[in-house]
Amino acid sequence: MSSIVNMLCRVGQIRRCAASLSQTLNQVAASRQKHTLPDLTYDYGALEPHINAEIMQLHHSKHHATYVNNLNVTEEKYKEALAKGDVTAQVALQPALKFNGGGHINHTIFWTNLSPNGGGEPQGELMEAIKRDFGSFQKMKERMSAATVAVQGSGWGWLGYEKESGRLRIAACANQDPLQGSTGLIPLLGIDVWEHAYYLQYKNVRPDYVKAIWNVISWENVSERLQTAKK
Repeated sequence: MSSIVNMLCRVGQIRRCAASLSQTLNQVAASRQKHTLPDLTYDYGALEPHINAEIMQLHHSKHHATYVNNLNVTEEKYKEALAKGDVTAQVALQPALKFNGGGHINHTIFWTNLSPNGGGEPQGELMEAIKRDFGSFQKMKERMSAATVAVQGSGWGWLGYEKESGRLRIAACANQDPLQGSTGLIPLLGIDVWEHAYYLQYKNVRPDYVKAIWNVISWENVSERLQTAKK
């Protein structure tokens, strides 16, 4: 009889422990920091005349903000689906996670790639890597510009770092597909060619926008990203 009582006591202890653990996990999940819209380090009009203030304001405060909000909503739905063990719902939410998560990742990189003090040419190790992998800075610009302009519909042109080979690569991604998640390349420099990034100023002449954006590229930021990628 005593052994049965002891066993029931142990079962009760296990249940209480499990309940406590579940409560702790729920509290951790509830306290998870939501994604937020990053502040810019420059004013909306700071990149003029190459990118005007109206575009920057709409692009940052409306479009990027929408990706952030939708990502948070989708993650909450995904968390609920995980808790319920609803695999069908988890699969159904994957496209929204990819689209909004990619939009948040891509734009967060994009804002730091730009600077009112940008333009010119990179220096040091980044310039040496560009010369090694593309022949010259001008050739890299031409190849990346061509790949970016050629994106069908909406998407991004990228300069990325291939960790396995230690080389720089140019790639293009459709929609908001994140570079690293899609190709394995670590993003160094991205050019957004969704129409909301340029249409108000450049209309449908994408090549003019891509040509202009080189005047505000922060090569210091790209160099820092290369150093981080190589670690």
